[in-house]
Amino acid sequence: MTSPVESIFKKVREACDPAAWSRGVEYARAGEVMPEEVGADEAVVRITARRAGINPKVILFLDDSEWECDCRGPKDPCEHVAGAVIALRQAARDGRDLTLPANSPGKIIYRFRRSQGGLWFERGVQDGDRFELLDATLDAVQSGRIEGPAFLSTRADLEAEVALGTRRRGRIDRGSVRRVFKALARCDDVRFEGQAVAVSLEEVLPQVVLEDRGEGFVLSIRESPAIRERFDGGVVLCDDTLRPEGKLPLTAREAEELGRGKLFNQSQAAELVTEVLPALRRRLNVLVLTDRLPDTVVEKPRVVVETGREGDHLTVVSRLVYGDPPRATVEAGRLVPLAGKLPRRDEPEEKRLSDRLGKVLGLVPGVREVLDPVQAIGFNSRLERWKGEVLGDGHQAFFPAPPVRPRLLLEGDRFDLAFESGRPGGSASADSVARAWRSGVPVVELNGGGWAELPADWMTRFGDTIVDLLAARDSAGVVPPWAVPDLARLCRELDEPPPPSFDRLAVLLENFKSIPDAPLAEGLEEVLRPYQQVGVNWLCFLRDAGLGGMLADDMGLGKTVQALSSVTGRTLVVGPTSVVHNWADEARKFRPDLSICVYHGAARDLDRSADLTLTSYALLRLDKERLQAIHWDTVVLDEAQAIKNPASQVAQAAFGLTAGFRITMSGTPVENRLEDLWSQFHFLNRGLLGGLQDFSERVIRPIAEGDSEAAGRLRDRIRPFFLRRLKRDVAPELPPRTDLVLHSELDEGERELYDAVRASTLTEVVAKLDQGGSVIAALEALLRLRQAACHPSLLPGQSAETSSKVRVLVQALDTVAADGHKALVFSQWTTMLDLLEPHLSRAGVRFIRLDGSTRDRAGVVASFQNPDGPTVLLISLKAGGTGLNLTAADHVFLMDPWWNPAVEDQAADRAHRIGQERPVLVYHVVAENTVEERILELQNKKRDLADAATGSGAGRGLTRDDLLALLR
Repeated sequence: MTSPVESIFKKVREACDPAAWSRGVEYARAGEVMPEEVGADEAVVRITARRAGINPKVILFLDDSEWECDCRGPKDPCEHVAGAVIALRQAARDGRDLTLPANSPGKIIYRFRRSQGGLWFERGVQDGDRFELLDATLDAVQSGRIEGPAFLSTRADLEAEVALGTRRRGRIDRGSVRRVFKALARCDDVRFEGQAVAVSLEEVLPQVVLEDRGEGFVLSIRESPAIRERFDGGVVLCDDTLRPEGKLPLTAREAEELGRGKLFNQSQAAELVTEVLPALRRRLNVLVLTDRLPDTVVEKPRVVVETGREGDHLTVVSRLVYGDPPRATVEAGRLVPLAGKLPRRDEPEEKRLSDRLGKVLGLVPGVREVLDPVQAIGFNSRLERWKGEVLGDGHQAFFPAPPVRPRLLLEGDRFDLAFESGRPGGSASADSVARAWRSGVPVVELNGGGWAELPADWMTRFGDTIVDLLAARDSAGVVPPWAVPDLARLCRELDEPPPPSFDRLAVLLENFKSIPDAPLAEGLEEVLRPYQQVGVNWLCFLRDAGLGGMLADDMGLGKTVQALSSVTGRTLVVGPTSVVHNWADEARKFRPDLSICVYHGAARDLDRSADLTLTSYALLRLDKERLQAIHWDTVVLDEAQAIKNPASQVAQAAFGLTAGFRITMSGTPVENRLEDLWSQFHFLNRGLLGGLQDFSERVIRPIAEGDSEAAGRLRDRIRPFFLRRLKRDVAPELPPRTDLVLHSELDEGERELYDAVRASTLTEVVAKLDQGGSVIAALEALLRLRQAACHPSLLPGQSAETSSKVRVLVQALDTVAADGHKALVFSQWTTMLDLLEPHLSRAGVRFIRLDGSTRDRAGVVASFQNPDGPTVLLISLKAGGTGLNLTAADHVFLMDPWWNPAVEDQAADRAHRIGQERPVLVYHVVAENTVEERILELQNKKRDLADAATGSGAGRGLTRDDLLALLR
């Protein structure tokens, strides 16, 4: 039988490379194979010839004919294995043991010893009984560069030297313990006080002990029983192993509580078992020394999903539970007992279930979800793939059905609309469809169950119409006259015959010229121009149909005479104070058949028998109860932008008037914002534009964001009830109006003052806006800057005899007077008019003035209109910007431009109107390089919004960005 030595020799010889075998022969012959430990089944030898700084160590497993070598050479078996089997076989054949050479080198050992409560570490060479410290590097000694003892080094020794660096002896501290222990973990010979020990990086931690304390329990922390000795520097001796002492994995509060012993009563036993002890076991060893803890049972966790319903939404909550019926549930990571024995938590299974719950249903255990209908339908389809338990029936209503389609139901002027799905019994009310569409929900619940998709494209085109019709119809389903055109459009779309009342209103959807001529009072046929006759026809048609209308003709086209030609019965006309007497004059001129009551002044008396009652907005507000108590056949609001703010007292008073026929008149139907338009139509045809908030969301916001389709829908909506003609279109005989900019350049003193005001104004405006102040508050700060551009004396504490703008104006008026023309001079500030008067007097320019303090307005107008009257009329914008006929002037000077162009257009149209025979020049007097130039730029931008909506040319309100742009 072949011996183990012969077997491994043969196997190595057959597998070994010739060159490696030759080197192995040399090692054996030279006696460079040194035994460390040789037994019957294993032999450990060292090759004394160094390779890569080490003396390779070879282990021969004789019974298995296997081997190992730590040289890490590329060949296997390597030359060292070859040398080992050759030397071992030779010794066996010679009948001797493999022996150490006579001058065999020593071994490297690593020693620890006690030192003042800590540990001292050192490295040296042990040769027999002699130990010599080894401070130099292994290579330096073995190569002979430094004198030292002979020794054999292993790869572990070399790696330990690299890890230790220059610290090859010294006291062990907390900063070095892990590095030293890691270096020595694979070394062969480590000793403590002369005894062989192992070193380990496994930290030693204390243990937690639970034991009885009276009727309850105490939980405390104790030192690990494995510790034999503790040393400074974080090292302990456990049995025969040196180990680092680990950092206590507890919070400061936990350590403090467990250090003194934390008490639990019997009612907290479940918490101990399910929460406290499992949490501690994840960090420390826990020793339980009591048998009074609640019984536990092995249960698998499972998921329960419960569904419910809140209105149109599905509610879903999922829970992780143990047992069936549930013994406990997991809430916020804690096990909450419900009944019976406590289950032992299976946290990996809990995580697996939670992950699957999230992947399949998108749920998190314990988190309640509220899903909208679309989400609920999708959830319900996913729930079909869920294999777990489902409680409740909230989800059962959320299944898809075929899309709904509209069906119109008409009976006379009674209107109803239904939406039907292809499934039998599947229908939805128009209200529910409209509600879903307005909320942005693309599905609607059917009466017979299920949810159907809305006809999205169709609703985009007709959704607003449906909402308006539903809101407009009365309890019997009858829609008001203004809604009949909308209903007719819906009929055409759904191939239904229009309602009977539509025939007489059809012309409202066509060209107004097809409306038949209305009968006129005596003498009006010779007075009315063709376009005015069209306007009268339109107004009379609306009157007879029970509808209201907005006459928005350009200023100066004779809106007053058109209204006077259309009114019948008891009529109330409300306008600015400045136009009341003008209405009386026009009525006497064109409708002498009407009896007139001018309801004005302190001694006013309301003549209920009068055909035509004329009053002001101020008196409408003050005497609203008296005026609202009368049923008027016709109510006319002139300059109806006065009710542009629907929340104002005057607007509320107007809304409360009772009338069969309503007219509003304004050359600027949208003066500041589109809300102006809503307020007037709320007076005319209530409900036509819906509620104000609804109008803001559906119309104002989209148009402001540039939505041309929204602007188009608004135009279509109001077109039957809105008539606007421009001078250039219907009065080509009217002389042209030319707008010019008359520049003035600030002198040195004015410029210095202006720049100082500008700097402080910019700071103040930005601060007001950044602090959330209103635009109005910022405008107050901006006022001073505009005044500085006009005249220094307009500013508090400033005084100047004249200004550059005054000089330019006086020079221009000199020329106007010399050429035989007349001029209007407008300013927002009466103080500016005060400053102008002495300069005009010195220049010999004849002038007259009209402002809010003027009593005899008609006398002032008549004096100016007289060919022999004054050359110049000084007018405040507020008092004379509307309602005056001043065609004697063909030059208009606007002294202080402002952002709203409608105000200036109204002023200029006092001269550029019917009756004017000469071209009109409108001068915008602007100080160069001031805020006024920015204002002119802003005016052009402000016209776009209302042009898009109505073609009126007014602008939107002033924004924060607009204000900052004015100051740049």
